Amino acid sequence: MTQVPAAMSRAIAQLGDPKIVKLLVRTVVITLVIFALLGAGLWFGLYKALESQGFALGAEIGGLIAILLTIVGGWVLFRMVALAVLQFFADEVVQAVEEKHYRASLGQARKLGWREELGQTLRSIGRVIAVNALALLVAVPLLLTAIGPAVVFWAANAWLLGRELQDMVWLRHSLSPDEAPPLGKLERFFLGGIIAALMAIPLVNFLAPIIGAASAAHLVHGHLGRRKIGAHHAA
Repeated sequence: MTQVPAAMSRAIAQLGDPKIVKLLVRTVVITLVIFALLGAGLWFGLYKALESQGFALGAEIGGLIAILLTIVGGWVLFRMVALAVLQFFADEVVQAVEEKHYRASLGQARKLGWREELGQTLRSIGRVIAVNALALLVAVPLLLTAIGPAVVFWAANAWLLGRELQDMVWLRHSLSPDEAPPLGKLERFFLGGIIAALMAIPLVNFLAPIIGAASAAHLVHGHLGRRKIGAHHAA
């Protein structure tokens, strides 16, 4: 867990890397386009619903409601959407970190087959649904408290993000799907918790997934390096 701040510092220091900047721009643009399309679809649906009920200002009212719901939905769903977008480019973040800091490991990385990648994606979706459903059950009784639901969903996202960020890197270097991951549960939760908190800050939330993926790369490679040293001494 004590390695997380150092890994994040190294990740932040690399944000100026041209490859990272290009990836950041792509991630931001695609994420905003997704939310714009969702907002447009929501407006059209509300407009048609209000028009069918005879509202004279259906388009204006529908547009206002759509904007408000898109903003609220963006705050709630941004973590999942941004992370889903980033997963398409995760290899590029990890490769940029490895090219600068871990060049010896580049030849050891493997490309996931489509079956394994599909399986990981489905398991990831299943975890998101299950954990958020459980978090909702816990959060509902806490609605009367000032901060209870926010803490519950932060903890849920911390757990999910820690696992997803680790797997972005680890699956490229694991020898088999059954091999034990290198990061401990507390270390994953600490990493995921910081990134989840950053994702709640406007503008910073665009950087957070990139910082998380790069930090995970440093953490995983740090553990792999220590494993090799330990195996060498044991031999």
